[in-house]
Amino acid sequence: MSIEVNKSSDGKVITINVGENFDFAHHKEFRESYRNEAPGCNFVINMSQAKYLDSSALGMLLMLRKHAGGDASSITLQAVPEEVRRVLEIANFHKIFNIM
Repeated sequence: MSIEVNKSSDGKVITINVGENFDFAHHKEFRESYRNEAPGCNFVINMSQAKYLDSSALGMLLMLRKHAGGDASSITLQAVPEEVRRVLEIANFHKIFNIM
């Protein structure tokens, strides 16, 4: 699995599932997963399969945040494995994303 997208029946919650390696190889696919969604949607990034992410993945999350409305955005990073959580916390992403 690389990137899979699921939309709630009302279209207000977009769940993006990322695979084991969340890196630059998935940049275009990740961007396409939310590009046509209106700001104001609630985004959930399911990271349960993620074992690796690089700096480009951090950038992709920031681009999603900007698209979703910046400070007013609702983005949850869900089911984050401990090793990935450490990277996100070092980058201070816990201050701008809801990490579960």
